[in-house]
Amino acid sequence: MKPNPSIAARAALPALMLLALAGCGGDPAQPAAKPHDVRTVEVLAADAGGGRSWDGVVEAVRQAALSAQTGGRVVEVRRDVGDRVAAGEVLVRLTAVEQQAGVDAARAQLRAAEAFLAEAESNHQRYLSLADAQYVSKAQLDQVRAARDSARAARDAARAQLANVGQQSDYTVVRAPYAGIVSTRRVEPGETVGPGQPLMAMYAPEALRIEVGVPQSDAEAIRANPVAGVRFDDGRRVEATQVTVYPSADPATHSVAVRVQLPALDPAPQPGGTARVAFPAVAGAGHPRVPASALVRRGEVNAVYVLADGRLSLRQLRLGSQAGDQVEVIAGVEAGERIAADPAAALQALVAARKDGD
Repeated sequence: MKPNPSIAARAALPALMLLALAGCGGDPAQPAAKPHDVRTVEVLAADAGGGRSWDGVVEAVRQAALSAQTGGRVVEVRRDVGDRVAAGEVLVRLTAVEQQAGVDAARAQLRAAEAFLAEAESNHQRYLSLADAQYVSKAQLDQVRAARDSARAARDAARAQLANVGQQSDYTVVRAPYAGIVSTRRVEPGETVGPGQPLMAMYAPEALRIEVGVPQSDAEAIRANPVAGVRFDDGRRVEATQVTVYPSADPATHSVAVRVQLPALDPAPQPGGTARVAFPAVAGAGHPRVPASALVRRGEVNAVYVLADGRLSLRQLRLGSQAGDQVEVIAGVEAGERIAADPAAALQALVAARKDGD
């Protein structure tokens, strides 16, 4: 039976990749060199008790998209992306010419309505006196009373109209609903905006959370033991203050959402960034970790110089996620093995050993 060429090619691929690495950093097929003075570090074991982990996205509990509630031209934008703002601080100002004209007209209508009401009440009081002396009929008194009530209603309507146009005038000044950080700016001075057009977005950095999707088979274990550890890309690790498991699964992915509340952090992580969330309630096999600075990278190939039996050799790795300077190793090395901390120094040691052998 003839061998399948495609299978043979795939089987030979790792060897070819290592040969490519060897051309740049030593040949692993040759006898490994003595380490000389090459500094080594130990491959770290996976975190004990960390449990199985999933990637999630950081989001703000309180985030607001500020939109225009009236039309106008942007006169001033006081804050930019990344600025910290106080509650009630002015962020954007719009022109208020039309809105102010509406306020003036509504105020004039209210004064006219109040004058009509004053006259109607005076007539009503006078007719009451005449009715007591039976100088006017009951029908005439009813007409005067109806005119007074109509004048009151007109006064109330004018007051409501003034409040409405006054609110439209207030909408020309956009303020921060709470203290936070501006995350998005969408307008510039001079632009004309209409109702509903986005102006800015902001969030409160003090309250952040992460939402991850876990298999429904693991959801009950997390619900029974709602504890989670969070690891950020900068290497920081924190414990979640609260873990909430959603009561239902997504019918499309069959996963259950888990919301993880974060403690107050300084500096606070950026919303939209990723983090690794581990749940001790779910058993999972962790992976050893190596420093990113110890890696030899050639295209898509990653390797390290391993010290074994007093000799250095280049070994290819399959990597996982990275947190700070630590990279997970799915395959290639085991916890406790020692690797060269400086790949360049390890290469020099191999070259020197080859010359000595010659």
